[in-house]
Parts: sequence; structure tokens; C-alpha cells
Amino acid sequence: MAQKRSIFEEVSSEDTRKAPRTTGTIDAKPRGARRAIRAWLMVLFALVVVMIAVGGLTRLTDSGLSITEWKPITGALPPMSEADWQAEFESYQAIPEFELQNSDMTLAEFEFIYWWEWSHRQLGRVIGLVWAVGFAGFLAARKIPTGWTGRLLLPGVLGGIQGAIGWWMVSSGLSGDALDVASYRLATHLGLAFVILGLIAWYVFQLGRSEADLLQARRAQEPKMVSLSTGLMHFAFLQILLGALVAGIDAGRAFPDWPLMAGGFLPPYPFDIQPWWRNFFENAGLVQFMHRMAGYLLFVFGIVAWLRSRRSSFNATRFAFNAVMAMMTLQVVLGIVTVIYQAQWHIAIVHQIGAVVLWVLILRSRHQSRFPRAQSLRGASA
Repeated sequence: MAQKRSIFEEVSSEDTRKAPRTTGTIDAKPRGARRAIRAWLMVLFALVVVMIAVGGLTRLTDSGLSITEWKPITGALPPMSEADWQAEFESYQAIPEFELQNSDMTLAEFEFIYWWEWSHRQLGRVIGLVWAVGFAGFLAARKIPTGWTGRLLLPGVLGGIQGAIGWWMVSSGLSGDALDVASYRLATHLGLAFVILGLIAWYVFQLGRSEADLLQARRAQEPKMVSLSTGLMHFAFLQILLGALVAGIDAGRAFPDWPLMAGGFLPPYPFDIQPWWRNFFENAGLVQFMHRMAGYLLFVFGIVAWLRSRRSSFNATRFAFNAVMAMMTLQVVLGIVTVIYQAQWHIAIVHQIGAVVLWVLILRSRHQSRFPRAQSLRGASA
């Protein structure tokens, strides 16, 4: 039986050495392969960016309806013979786009648009495979950090939903008198792509710093900047959806003058389609007008957020909003050039990629506002 000690008795160095050393949870060695998972997510991020670009080019080249069936597995193989190509071409000849717009298309011209759509779908399969292999591998090896299993599962689930939405979008242009896919379905498809991209980007930002660092940084967050960056994120997302509506009906080619539209502030006949609510989706003039006005308002909001960020105590936060403001200014210029040159594909795709860059920079500024990086007394980032 151990002897009782006086409360005033000194503890020997030998006892001290034998005592187990304990640490708090925040100081414990982090579990999981954070660095490896971050690298995997960065690969997924790059693939999704390419996917968005290829999807934009698919729309700009009017290639989206060239494959008239949804075959998630067997569709991975392209036509392998002349007979296969002819069968695919005959399926395309049965839809309204060919009958009403491309009736003089040759087989060689069809092969060109077919490869764009096939590449778009194939890239989706590659992204799904990269996600599935990575997630299953980290899960089997028990390398996923605590609390991250559900987070890493979410992009895969959203990716599966995205594939279904893609076919829902394509099917809207295969019957009736439609020459293109429904613009609101295109906006849904593109919007979800940006959600997936933003989710992956946020995870990359989170995994780039330790949990202890993030917990400590959150105590120093600047609520006003978090609020402004959140509003900027939502506004930018709305503008992205409006841009998809513009692309869906080729509204970017309708009024190649700026700052006016056909000589006036409002486009002519903004509510010409009946019932009136369809104009917000199908009237080229009104849709382009909404995209322009939202762009101006977003730019003004961006200036307000940028000016407020100048008062931030953190250099990294100020730099993040500087980057947002610079990219937003460039994106406005690209938008004007796209309109003036009637959305030529090489200009329009740069404008779309600009939206991707701006979206990620806004998310980065929001993350920096919520988890500001510590800096020395001299102001240098630690």
C-alpha cells in the first residue's frame, strides 16, 4: 500500500521522470494524412476547372446535343467503326437541332461536335474515378482526419447528382422545337459545378493549416469582413447563374454595343414573350441586360468590400481582397470585350475562366477573413 505524503513534501526528480507526460487535445499530434488528402483534392480541383472549361467550349461549339443517349458505363467507349459513327449520326439527325438548324451537316462535321461532348462526359467519368479511388483508399487506410469522412464524401455525392443533372439538361433539347438545351437547366448544371469547385477549394484552404492554427485564428476573425465576403460570394454566384442563362440562349451575341443596348438603356421589347415570366429566361435582350446590371452592382459591392478591407489588421486579408478587386476589374473588362465581339468562343471562354478565378479568390478572401493568419508586430505574416 502506498504511503501517504505530506502536501509540503517535495517530489523527487526520479518521480518526475516516471510521471506520464500529457498534452491537451489541441497540441496532440494530428491524425490523418492531411497533406496527402490536400494533394488529392488539388488534383480534383484542377480536373473540375478543366471540366468547366471543356463544358463551356462544348456549349460555345453547339456540341452538347451530339450524343443523344445517356450511357454512364458503356458510353465511355466512342464509336469504333464507320457503322458505329453512322448510327450515332442517324440518332443526331432525328432531333430538332439537326432538322431545324444543321440539316446540311456532314458526317465529318458531326464527328467534330461529337468529340467535344464525348470529351466532356469522359472527363466527368475521370473525375468520378479519381474521387472514388482516393476516398476509398484513404478510408481503407484509416488516414482520414477526425470529422472529415462526411466532408470528403460530399463532393462525390454532388458529382453523381451533377451527372444526372447533365442528362436532365441534355434531354431538354432532344424533343419538341428546341434548338438548344433549356437555359435554366444549363444554369443549374453550371451552378452545381461551381458549388463543387468551391467546396473543394474550401477544403484545400482548411487542410493547408493545422486544426490548432485554425482554432486559434478563428478567435481573431473580423466579423465585418466575413459578412462582406459572404455577401460577395452569394452575389458572384448569382452572376454566374445569369451568365449561364446568357450562354444558354446565345444572348451574348444579341447586342454587340456597349454601354447601351441597341441605342438605349433598356433593350427593345424586353417583355415580348408570353407569358411574361419566360422573358427572364428566354428573351435575349432582357437576359443580357440582367447580366450587365448584376455585373455593375457586383463591381460596386466589390469596391465597398475592398475599401473596408483596407482597415483590416492583417496583411494577408488585405492582400486577399486586393486580388479579388484586381480580378473583378479584369472580369468586367473581359465581359465588355465579350459583348462587343459577340461572344466569339476564344473570348467567351476566357471570360468564363475569369469567373472561375474570381470565384476562388472570393472564397479565399472569405477564408482569410474567418481564419486570419497571425503576423508579427512588424506586420510580416508569420
